[in-house]
Amino acid sequence: MKIPEEEVALLIDHVSDSVDHRGRPAVKSSTGGWRSAWFIIGVEVAERFAYFGIACNLITYLTGPLGQSTATAAVNVNTWSGTASMLPILGAFVADAYLGRYRTILVASLIYILGLGLLTLSASLIIMGISEQRNGASAKPSFWVNILFFCSLYLVAIGQGGHKPCVQAFGADQFDAEDPKEVIARGSFFNWWFLSLSAGISLSIIVVAYVQENVNWAYGFGIPCLFMVMALAIFLLGKKIYRYPKGHREEVNTNNTFARIGRVFVGAFKNRKQSLEHSGLCQGRFEDGPSETRKGRLDFLSKAMISREEGAEPCSGRDVEDAKALVRLVPIWITSVISTIPYAQHITFFTKQGVTVDRRILPGLEIPAASLLSFIGVSILISVPIYEHVFLPVARMITKKPFGITKLQRIGAGMVLSILNMMLAALVEAKRLNIAREHGLVDKPDVTVPMSIWWFVPQYLLLGMIDVFSLVGTQEFFYDQVPTELRSIGLSLSLSAMGLSSFLSGFLITVIDYATGKDGWFNTNLNQAHVDYFYWLLAAFNAIAFLAFLFISKMYVYRRLGQV
Repeated sequence: MKIPEEEVALLIDHVSDSVDHRGRPAVKSSTGGWRSAWFIIGVEVAERFAYFGIACNLITYLTGPLGQSTATAAVNVNTWSGTASMLPILGAFVADAYLGRYRTILVASLIYILGLGLLTLSASLIIMGISEQRNGASAKPSFWVNILFFCSLYLVAIGQGGHKPCVQAFGADQFDAEDPKEVIARGSFFNWWFLSLSAGISLSIIVVAYVQENVNWAYGFGIPCLFMVMALAIFLLGKKIYRYPKGHREEVNTNNTFARIGRVFVGAFKNRKQSLEHSGLCQGRFEDGPSETRKGRLDFLSKAMISREEGAEPCSGRDVEDAKALVRLVPIWITSVISTIPYAQHITFFTKQGVTVDRRILPGLEIPAASLLSFIGVSILISVPIYEHVFLPVARMITKKPFGITKLQRIGAGMVLSILNMMLAALVEAKRLNIAREHGLVDKPDVTVPMSIWWFVPQYLLLGMIDVFSLVGTQEFFYDQVPTELRSIGLSLSLSAMGLSSFLSGFLITVIDYATGKDGWFNTNLNQAHVDYFYWLLAAFNAIAFLAFLFISKMYVYRRLGQV
């Protein structure tokens, strides 16, 4: 039977796996694409402004108003940032299994705003305490003020945990995976997404860090709170033009996804003594799903498709392929964890090193050490257009592939840059220590080392390039390689790698600080410390992770488009 042209046009204009805000099939001409993606990008710009307004200068706050030692403050910053990066796994699970991405973002935003509001209150109480100290009272923050500060700080982490994976996944959902043009646009979305939020991060670092150090910390925490309120308002403005994945709007029922994949592992374990050759499954062909598994790769999971005597229904070929896809991600994730440990240093030791040197950029104008983090954003703002308009076209000509290079090649390039960055950071720190010794400043931590802060700029610029290759590549890779229903989980896995690396960084600092003593690598007086040794150690760890990554990536089998 011939389908009328009007109906064909209507089908072409609809997105098969998405609905609009009223639950009707999403129309391409009026929903999704860049028109809605820019709203979501605007939300993330405001959220990143808020988050980095707290994170960029947190170590200065801990070692200043809260009076902590450098090592203790570094561990606390790593623990908090690690928690903030691990919680997206929980947030993504809630979104993919219960609330859906849209409603999870709303709830997370409210928690975020509450945490930032209480953080501002705690800073105000500390300022009041300092004022009392000037009148003869104690300057040390009270126990309850410290409790309020850390509770509010971790409320921010919880809010970020629900917000971060869902906003980016929801943004990528605005592009139809079955439309060739929109698939290419989705790849560009991850790049421009990162460029835009980097602008927000840079603005936050420049403005908020200056306010915190030159006005007061209450205003420095209050400004991020206002930006988070703006983020929520922007998000609500785009409600009518968003595309909502089916099953994620009102009747969230993706718990079946976790159940069906979980059944594969249970079924494979129960059938572990069964033989695939005698089951008739060795050909690897099935009647449903993507239709073909790959013999020899994770074959033990294929045993979940063998019928058991107790009558339990065997798993489908699609379920097995989805389970295999998740298992194949684990080795990549482990190497990502190790390779991102150096990244945890830019908000801890990099900042503390910057405090010790000459920070004048103009006569009479001294910048906060944390403001150097803005160079990461500057680097990204330069690197993304070059990557999109220069690197990718050249790569496409050479490789004859539509995406230029594979996602794993992109991640590997970022790993190489990370190794070089740690080596550069170690050399710069060694130079700073030599200058301190030459000028007799080893025992004078409060005297400025006559070394320009511009020496630290190259390592921040390299961090931006690492983000463009490794961080963006990892996010796109994990989003693309998981089942459609679990894409929030996929993005949270990439974020959790950074979170776990922060915990490992804190653990390494604690162990090394204990082993080397108070006069060791992390002496509070950085002129007597040896942070450069720590950087060389991280460079070595990164090199080992990269070699493991090369071995693993050669064996990795990409998930096919029809399976995603």
